[in-house]
Amino acid sequence: MNIRHLVKMANQIGQFFEDEPDQGQAIKDVALHLKRFWDLKMRQAIVSHVNNGGEGLLPIVMEAVIDYQELLA
Repeated sequence: MNIRHLVKMANQIGQFFEDEPDQGQAIKDVALHLKRFWDLKMRQAIVSHVNNGGEGLLPIVMEAVIDYQELLA
């Protein structure tokens, strides 16, 4: 799994939701999108990446993965 590609895709999802006025809802929506549309291996890879510093990820994506780690794993 190419983590740079996953980071790019996760950031695109984050960019889509970051204009949501309710930031808490935006973070939840990022996590739900990852859960719905990414397979388990992709989600596990992004969780692992976040747990190792999350280099390159937007803050909204970092927060979504941290806050909803159990949902994604």
